[in-house]
Amino acid sequence: MSMQSIDLQSRSARRSLPPLQSGDRLTRSEFERRYADAPQIKKAELIEGIVYVASPLPHEQHGKPHSRVMTWLGIYQAMTPGVDLSDAPTVRLDLDNEPQLDAVLFIKAEAGGQTQVSSDGYIEGSPELIVEIAASSAAIDTGIKKQVYRRNGVLEYVIWQSYENQLEWFQLVEDEYRPLMPDGDGVLRSRVFPGLWLAVASLLREDMVKVLAVVQEGLNSSEHAAFIQQLQQN
Repeated sequence: MSMQSIDLQSRSARRSLPPLQSGDRLTRSEFERRYADAPQIKKAELIEGIVYVASPLPHEQHGKPHSRVMTWLGIYQAMTPGVDLSDAPTVRLDLDNEPQLDAVLFIKAEAGGQTQVSSDGYIEGSPELIVEIAASSAAIDTGIKKQVYRRNGVLEYVIWQSYENQLEWFQLVEDEYRPLMPDGDGVLRSRVFPGLWLAVASLLREDMVKVLAVVQEGLNSSEHAAFIQQLQQN
């Protein structure tokens, strides 16, 4: 058989794979096959066995808030050995759920975390902290995804609803998500990642100088130093 015939057969096999479309009900392995076969699709997720293909992501409602979140989390991760950060990764939560998250902060497996990185490069398990920028996906992020993350033991979940310019931070307490409340200065402080502090009002008005100053205060705290020691002991 000629190389040209093999190439034609290969192309025919690829064409025979059905396209990935919102509303498809698929197994996780079939979802991965179709997603890999659709390079034109930039974001797709499997939630409770159903495919959701994202709409185009606008700068003001998604790209800009996403960049601000990654800057804030990146400063914390850089100064916290044993903690890792990923930008828009596909995560294998369970057999029916493979979301593509806006940001995840997680404790490395060797430091005692809940996740591991598979041989083919995917995060598997439940990251300790998930952040979603909810623009056109707000109903999903605040509804079914929140239930999935709670059930899988995601310890903290941050939702920034960009159209409403509203941010909520939930913590898992006794198998339920409860709002994390700010301190007297309006700062939210992670219970899972000591020193991860967020000046919410400053973030929402795009005052990143204040946001980064507050997270630096958290990084200088005794709680963060103790957390680093804990991670290094695992």
